[in-house]
Amino acid sequence: MALSFCGNDRNSSYNVDEGVFNNGCFVDALNLVPHVFLLFITFPILFIGWGSQSSKVQIHHNTWLHFPGHNMRWVLTFTLLFVHVCEIAEGIVSNQWMDTPHLHLFMPAFIGFIAATTSVVYYHNIETANFPKLLLVLFIYWVLAFITKTIKLSKFVEYNVGFRYLRFCITAMLVVLYGLLMAVEINVIRVRKYVFFASPQKVKPPEDLQDLGVRFLQPFVNLLSKATYWWMNPLIIGAHKRPIELKKIGKLPIAMRALTNYLRLKDAYEDQRVKDPDKAPSIWKSMYRAFGHPILLSSSFRYMADLLGFAGPLCISGIVGHLENKTSRQRHFGVYFMESTQLLQNTPVLAVLLFLALVLQRTFLQASYYVTIETGINLRGALLAMIYNKILRLSTSNMSMGEMTLGQINNLVAIETNQLMWFLFLCPNLWAMPVQIIMGVILLYYLLGVSALIGASVIVFLAPVQYLIATKLADTQKSTLDYSTDRLKKTTEILKGIKLLKLYAWENIFCNSVEETRGKELTSLKTFAFYTSMSIFMNAAIPIAAVLATFVTHAYISNDRLSPSEAFASLALFHILVTPLFLLSTVVRFAVKALVSVQKLGEFLQSDEIGDDSWRNGEMSVSLDSCKKHSGVVSAHTHMHTHAHTKHMATIYSHTSIHAHSYMYYGIDPQVSNGFFTWGSNLSTLSDINIRIPTGQLTMIVGQVGCGKSSLLLAMLGEMQSISGKVYWSRALSGFTQHKDLWLHRYSVAYAAQKSWLLNATVEENITFGSPFSKQRYKAVIDACSLQPDIDLLPFGDQTEIGERGINLSGGQRQRICVARALYQNTNIVFLDDPFSALDIHLSDHLMLEGILKFLQDDKRTVVLVTHKLQYLIHADWIIAMKDGTVLREGTLKDIQNNDVELYEHWKTLMNRQDQELEKVLRPSQKTLRRAFYSRETKNQIDDEDEEEEEEEDEDDNLSTTTSRRSKIPWKVCWRYLSSGGFFMVFLMVSSKLLKHSVMVAIDYWLAYWTSSSPHNKAGVGPSNATFDRFYYVSVFSILCGAGIALCLITSLSVEFLGLHAATSLHHNLLNKIIHAPLRFFDVTPLGQILNRFSADTNIIDQHIPPTLESLTRSTLLCLSAIGVIAFVTPAFLIAMVPITIGFYFIQKYFRVASKDLQDLDDSTQLPLLCHFSETAEGLTTIRAFRHEARFKQRMLELTDTNNTAYLFLSAANRWLEVRTDYLGAWIVLAAAVASIFTISGLQSGLVGLGLTYALTVTNYLNWVVRNLADLEVQMAAVKKVNSFLSTESENYEGSMGNDWPQQGEIKIQDLCVRYDPMLKPVLKHVNAYIQPGQKVGICGRTGSGKSSLSLAFFNMVDMFEGKIIIDGIDICKLPLQTLRSRLSIIMQDPVLFSGSIRFNLDPGCTCTDDRLWEALEIAQLKNMVKALPGGLDAVVTEGGENFSVGQRQLFCLARAFVRKSSILIMDEATASIDMATENILQKVVMTAFADRTVVTIAHRVHTILTADLVIVMKRGNILEYDKPETLLEQADGLFASFVKADM
Repeated sequence: MALSFCGNDRNSSYNVDEGVFNNGCFVDALNLVPHVFLLFITFPILFIGWGSQSSKVQIHHNTWLHFPGHNMRWVLTFTLLFVHVCEIAEGIVSNQWMDTPHLHLFMPAFIGFIAATTSVVYYHNIETANFPKLLLVLFIYWVLAFITKTIKLSKFVEYNVGFRYLRFCITAMLVVLYGLLMAVEINVIRVRKYVFFASPQKVKPPEDLQDLGVRFLQPFVNLLSKATYWWMNPLIIGAHKRPIELKKIGKLPIAMRALTNYLRLKDAYEDQRVKDPDKAPSIWKSMYRAFGHPILLSSSFRYMADLLGFAGPLCISGIVGHLENKTSRQRHFGVYFMESTQLLQNTPVLAVLLFLALVLQRTFLQASYYVTIETGINLRGALLAMIYNKILRLSTSNMSMGEMTLGQINNLVAIETNQLMWFLFLCPNLWAMPVQIIMGVILLYYLLGVSALIGASVIVFLAPVQYLIATKLADTQKSTLDYSTDRLKKTTEILKGIKLLKLYAWENIFCNSVEETRGKELTSLKTFAFYTSMSIFMNAAIPIAAVLATFVTHAYISNDRLSPSEAFASLALFHILVTPLFLLSTVVRFAVKALVSVQKLGEFLQSDEIGDDSWRNGEMSVSLDSCKKHSGVVSAHTHMHTHAHTKHMATIYSHTSIHAHSYMYYGIDPQVSNGFFTWGSNLSTLSDINIRIPTGQLTMIVGQVGCGKSSLLLAMLGEMQSISGKVYWSRALSGFTQHKDLWLHRYSVAYAAQKSWLLNATVEENITFGSPFSKQRYKAVIDACSLQPDIDLLPFGDQTEIGERGINLSGGQRQRICVARALYQNTNIVFLDDPFSALDIHLSDHLMLEGILKFLQDDKRTVVLVTHKLQYLIHADWIIAMKDGTVLREGTLKDIQNNDVELYEHWKTLMNRQDQELEKVLRPSQKTLRRAFYSRETKNQIDDEDEEEEEEEDEDDNLSTTTSRRSKIPWKVCWRYLSSGGFFMVFLMVSSKLLKHSVMVAIDYWLAYWTSSSPHNKAGVGPSNATFDRFYYVSVFSILCGAGIALCLITSLSVEFLGLHAATSLHHNLLNKIIHAPLRFFDVTPLGQILNRFSADTNIIDQHIPPTLESLTRSTLLCLSAIGVIAFVTPAFLIAMVPITIGFYFIQKYFRVASKDLQDLDDSTQLPLLCHFSETAEGLTTIRAFRHEARFKQRMLELTDTNNTAYLFLSAANRWLEVRTDYLGAWIVLAAAVASIFTISGLQSGLVGLGLTYALTVTNYLNWVVRNLADLEVQMAAVKKVNSFLSTESENYEGSMGNDWPQQGEIKIQDLCVRYDPMLKPVLKHVNAYIQPGQKVGICGRTGSGKSSLSLAFFNMVDMFEGKIIIDGIDICKLPLQTLRSRLSIIMQDPVLFSGSIRFNLDPGCTCTDDRLWEALEIAQLKNMVKALPGGLDAVVTEGGENFSVGQRQLFCLARAFVRKSSILIMDEATASIDMATENILQKVVMTAFADRTVVTIAHRVHTILTADLVIVMKRGNILEYDKPETLLEQADGLFASFVKADM
């Protein structure tokens, strides 16, 4: 049949007698002209002209600029495309009714569609190139198209073709759209003046895009890319080849930075304060004013999405109902005209509409999510900055009086801000859900009548139950948290004291105590698992119950049989209804939490600030050109603000406020007159203070503990609240007064607090503290503080990261670094608060002479030193003696000697006592130091960066291997996890899951069978028959639904309890493996890494894996059963599934890798931020004394932005995935609909409804499959890490032995060689010795000579690879470890106490009587002290024994050894921390109490072993001298003799 434009069925097709415009075909041809014009002109420009890129401004983001009306144009163009599709569809349908093909019915529409697409591509290219002149082409096109369409419309009107006909409606819409697009184009000309005007306007792309560091492009790309996250493609696909690093995600755009948002929130907050100074500003109002607009935008997106969501059920109802349709015909202009209503009865059209509605709904939904998430992140950034600013201004008394603890501040930062952010994420749900529920119920009522209300009421009545379960869950989680904190504390203690536990064979006792706590935790977890499974069960069971109630009621109430279209539309509606009801409980819970959080925040922001009238009130504030705001200090006082405007993006400047009355400036440094100061209570801590600090001299403040020395320093720094009196600071600095910035700097005081405070940074950064680095000065400071030897011991020298709160340094090292920081700063005034407290005599002397007297005094700096070391008073230029918060005396030492003889004499006696202490030198052995370092984490690898790196070959940069490794799912680990849950549980879970989903399909299939089984009433069938019929269908339906509900319960319980079993067995095995691991394991594995297994990883296994596993299996099975059902109904559908499956495979493959990387980035950037907050809160006084608030603020803003960038990219990646899987879901629906329409023959309409309803559910669950897969993969890493520890070797504890060994205590060492590891060199080489029963033996030697290694060899703690040790005739290697270690006693070098009671520390196994314990305490000189404690033997010992001094702890360790009456006692440098007097007593006691036992003493100070029976001198793992001490002393050139000389 010949094709012709106007058709061949009549002669008049080409007839123009009645006027050209009255021929319909000609008018349609005329409509082609503008489209053809556009295509002819734009194609050459797009393809040829674009080859020369010269017109583009070179920016890495192609010079993106949005012309005016950008979004409007995209929306209009998309609408235009949609109308063109309708026009094509209408044309094709009309064409089917004609006798011969009429191309003019649909061809112009088709070309129009191509032209519209081209127009938007063309526009996008012009926009990115910023070359508006070429837009003229589009302007001409819109005008022409508008004119031709208007002609067509006017002809329709003339011929009375009205709204009844579809073609008229479409034409009218096109006229409106072309008119609007023309208006948009005119607007661009008006604004940009690129044509018809003399001076075109030059516009640059936004500032962010000129900054190459900004990689987050969502705000700058065009609408289509915004909606589909197309700009994320390179990042997500690139992640497959190379992991995403922080560099790759760049900076945040200015509008999203914490600073910008902080200024927005702060302005809203302060405005309220100005309007109503008496009322506390409301945070809710401020949040609404700062972030209300985006939330409204997001809510409107959400409403559109929800309304479009109802298109699904309605289209299903339409498709199923109109599978058979009949129509009448109407003709005008000799062609067929379709009526408007007919379109919605045409099944293919409905299928396409369903597809478009789904795509739009999903796009709107994701847009709504994205906007709320971005706003939530912005809000969090703003709140963090606000909290931080407040922290920097908190009054010190708040912190010290415990009104604001560090824990509270950390909670504000880590918990409350996140609660508010999450509330904002869920916020639109609050007002979207009621609308969704009401609409759903109305539609159900329209479909099913009264019975629908019954079903809906089932859902509504069960909603409170869900809320109840949700609150219960939250409570259980809290109690679980308490138990796990307790368990962690115990585990940490065990790991810290593991060496002691092994030497005393107490592992099992302590292991049981952890297991007991774990038992309580598991009970709590069981409750948690139960409530979780109930929650999951409710979600699955409620829709079944509702459907059951509805259809059964309908069968009995209504006379009409249910039609398939009604049944399946209502089924789909029920699915829609369940979601908001399930979410409602969550949203309400979060809303309650948010209310609490805001209350806490409000209280915090209202708390006391540091005195406003101190010299130091510099509210730091940051100017931001992009914000066009310079925020000042808004305060009720009128201060003189000195403004400084700067060009930089975030230059920090200060307003200095000088309080007119209380600050005058004199030629001396700080001076206090009539000062009364308090820490917040109205009682003055310091009273009647009148002092002056002479410039450039050394002033010392002395006095008893607690007399107010530190308070005096803080009062001068303005940290205390002054009741009355004044503090004067000199302002006259030689020639500086004029330079504002220098005299501001002048107020920086270098201050070293009593409690050392370190940053989580390198040693060098801690000392320079933000000052410029000068090598010479740095070297001088290090030497003055004698830090060089300590730095040499650190793994990376002064570039070693000091862990949080200086974990990997001793107290003395931390204190010296703080003093070094004060010395290094270039300030005129230095305040040192008791810098010698943690240092031994040598270090103190060196610091005093080199650091304070030489380094500081040479610089002529003013030094104020608080100290207890009175021997240094002779160096002081000025002394202030304090007593009970007042100044007792002030003057030079001579003045005091002359005026207050009594005080001077008192000092003298104290000085003598301190001089005697000089002999009690305690140099911490270098070796213990070195050990301390290597056993802790050095660089802050908070975790072992996944053991996967070790598995990779050396620096294997072969991309293919890394790629395959990164995209594989860890099936092996998953199987390990499941098998540790027990095979029965796995079987139960799998079988019940499969059964449940089969039953679910059966329910819906039965519904399809029931509704399409028979016509509405067969003639000739009696009523009884109908009743039986109904009973038969209803009963089967009810049975199936009941089974479904029961199976839901079983599956949800089985998954949770499988997870619980797995968690129990994994933790149990892990604990036993680690506690019984050899000592070497703890030397090479960082403590932090082991603890991570017990904290973070165990938590993931306990609480996170089971719900993820449940969700993953459920969504996967739902998708599979849906696809199965559709394929069963219409096998043709499988053809369409092939490309969809391939697309899905690639999407999930790329997403999983990228998601994991971004998740890691988010986690790793969160930690430094939290650390920074707690560091700041701890070091407030130091930061304020140094005047470094601005620098710390800047750092906080950077850390917040970094974390927010990672989080934003992570949520954008989630949107990327969901948009793509949702579109795939829409294709599945389209494929299913089309397949069922075109394979209609012989299909029951009920089955079509079944297939489509299932296709609709797929869209909801596809993205969950991928998200859960990605989550599970991240969580399985925890199982993998735990498993890697389960393969460590254990020591052998088997066997037992008679109770009487060893009786004599005879020790033979034969040719003994010892090493710590088969890979390492031996530490003892061929050692031979014989110790008789009851002998007292001393072993000495330099550090590293092998003394301690020998003591470990007695306990078989090290690898004895040659030779043997024989005790009482038995080779110790043949003994069970438990027996060997429990029969010997050792007192270790570092005292270890556990939290608990004194009784527990002496005898954890509870095997001894009280008398024996008291006896041991008496020997250890502790009896009187313990008697005085509340509870006596049951008195509390805090963690690490912190409530006793180091000396007392050492004595407890001695007592512990005395309790165990073994015939061999080994003392490893046991008296290092005890003063001389106590030590002498102890030596005598040991000689008497252990007169008949063998005692081996390893000595640091040789004089302690001069009375021994035998002395062994070791060097480099060999025995060098071996004899009685008297004999050895006679050898003048011997090693022992030289030791004794050095020690005297």
